[in-house]
Amino acid sequence: MPDTQVRKQVHLAAHFPGVNNTTVWRDPDSGSQIDFESFVHLARTAERGLFDFFFLAEGLRLREHRGQIHDLDVVGRPDTLTVLNALAGVTTRLGLAGTINTTFNEPFELAKQFGTLDHLSGGRAAWNAVTSSDAFTGENFRRGGYLEHAKRYTRAAEVVDATRTLWDSWPGPPIVDRERGIFTVPPAEVHIHGDQFDIEGRFVLPRSPQGYPVLLQAGDSAEGREFAAAKADAIFSMHGELEDGQRFYTDVKGRLAKYGRTRDELLILPAATYVLGDTHADARERARYIRRQQVGPQTALAFLEQVWGRDLSGYDPDGPLPEVEPADNVNITRGRVRHAKDPRAVAESWRERAAAEGLSIRELIIAVTSRQQFVGTPAEVAAEIDRYVQADACDGFILVPHLTPGGLDEFVAKVVPELQDRGSFRTEYTGTTLRDHLGLPHPHRTREGVRAS
Repeated sequence: MPDTQVRKQVHLAAHFPGVNNTTVWRDPDSGSQIDFESFVHLARTAERGLFDFFFLAEGLRLREHRGQIHDLDVVGRPDTLTVLNALAGVTTRLGLAGTINTTFNEPFELAKQFGTLDHLSGGRAAWNAVTSSDAFTGENFRRGGYLEHAKRYTRAAEVVDATRTLWDSWPGPPIVDRERGIFTVPPAEVHIHGDQFDIEGRFVLPRSPQGYPVLLQAGDSAEGREFAAAKADAIFSMHGELEDGQRFYTDVKGRLAKYGRTRDELLILPAATYVLGDTHADARERARYIRRQQVGPQTALAFLEQVWGRDLSGYDPDGPLPEVEPADNVNITRGRVRHAKDPRAVAESWRERAAAEGLSIRELIIAVTSRQQFVGTPAEVAAEIDRYVQADACDGFILVPHLTPGGLDEFVAKVVPELQDRGSFRTEYTGTTLRDHLGLPHPHRTREGVRAS
């Protein structure tokens, strides 16, 4: 009998790689991280593949490792909002998402920037709102300080509420009455008073096509999950394994009811990489080669040093882990922490795994730094992606190709048709805004069902 069950639709987004060691920048096929044509290529490929959105991460300070710029990662990314606004002119349906920090930016500025992107793109803007409690990053900003860890989400919630108040202050689209000489109905006065902000005035930009740009969130702490349940439209999750993803999915979706929201009003989108091959064996060998490109000898030692808190340059990356214990309370890398707070516990667990599996330093780092990865033929990869979504481990994936800018080409050409054949992925865009693509409600619809824009 034919399968008549309605299948969940897979949501896909494209992450422009380059802010960590996912991208293989030494590969001959790797292009520029700055040339606008690189961004255009990936965005147009994603739109050709009918993806929901294009995603840009952001770094507010270059990392330093042992006092030097951490040059194992790609650095030098152009400004996020400038790139996204430019991409609005060379795409027509693809959503445009950017990571902008709530700790070091002001609500009025954020409301204007994302409102502008939503207007210029015709309703395709998304904001990945992230927080920071990093004093090292804070040194790049005027007030030179930073927030205590516990206050990150307090400020983030006020930032989001304030931007939405500013967007809501316009009653609707501009009114142009040439005969009476009236250009618009003025916005209401805004009075915002909280622990973080005191804002008095009128917002300068009319309500945008989506009402609110789509809000993404990437935190995984209990506070982060609660913030997402209360405010966000989608979560950029790091829970990629099936059972782990299902636990995270159940936990976060279960928090929505207390905020008067349904399970469909928050999407879970983990990051994922992929490697395709003509056969499964071919794909596995290709994946092994790519991982060894991503984690070279120098990178492996740098990762290990972040846990040990000491110079390990004298150790052989293809040899065993150091017998020396990690240093206490030493952070050898500034700008990002990739390990747990108890380095001795991490070191012990890594030693146990290395001994059990016979892993060298480099092989261990490859194993412990791998994110969710789909490896196989196009049909196998499509089936596995679909399995995760149908099993409620997630609602889709933010794909991170290992090459810039052509790393998405093969996926769009070979995997997307397989997902379409399974009935799990669109064959055309049916809406014009990012909220349409994601199946999210539009704030401020009129009674006639037409968006206020």
